[in-house]
Amino acid sequence: MWQYEKKLQYPVKIKEPNPALAKIIVSQLGGPDGELGAALRYLSQRYSAPTREVQAIMNDIGTEELSHMEIIGTILYQLTRNLSIKEIKESGFDVYFVDHTTAIYPIAASGVPFTASYFQSKGDPITDLHEDLAAEQKARTTYDNILRLADDPDVRDPIKFLREREIVHYQRFGEALRKTQDLLDSKNFYAFNPSFDK
Repeated sequence: MWQYEKKLQYPVKIKEPNPALAKIIVSQLGGPDGELGAALRYLSQRYSAPTREVQAIMNDIGTEELSHMEIIGTILYQLTRNLSIKEIKESGFDVYFVDHTTAIYPIAASGVPFTASYFQSKGDPITDLHEDLAAEQKARTTYDNILRLADDPDVRDPIKFLREREIVHYQRFGEALRKTQDLLDSKNFYAFNPSFDK
């Protein structure tokens, strides 16, 4: 089903480690609005999408979110490579280090590990697509917040790329929602089961 290209969708070349910055960026890997939740959300929801075209949109975006996990993982690796114990302690990275050393682990910036409760798959395309639209906006806002806190251009460039992709995904999900709404009977706009509108 997938063809794996062994290169990042956007290059990451961070020269200076910064574990304090890694502590916040990790949220986009395993946080409530991160890439792991997005990939699982869309790849799960695609099965109940109403048309092949909407399924394809969900599949495309879900697959791209997997590549975004690779970008975030690479950023985290480069921000935490070759740290001294002194740097780990001084940056506050010691709390993460105790459990994970400098391995990449899906966790929120708050320290909460990834959980499937971060996303929903309802089976109602209107419900699912509205969740997807909201998810993309929440991810964009998280990237906005990271950009407010990051001043290293080597970090900011791939983060800006990821933020732009959230905007494109929002637009694609808007397209999928319009296509889905066009298929529904106007009397049955919000109910997936037509028998409710008798």
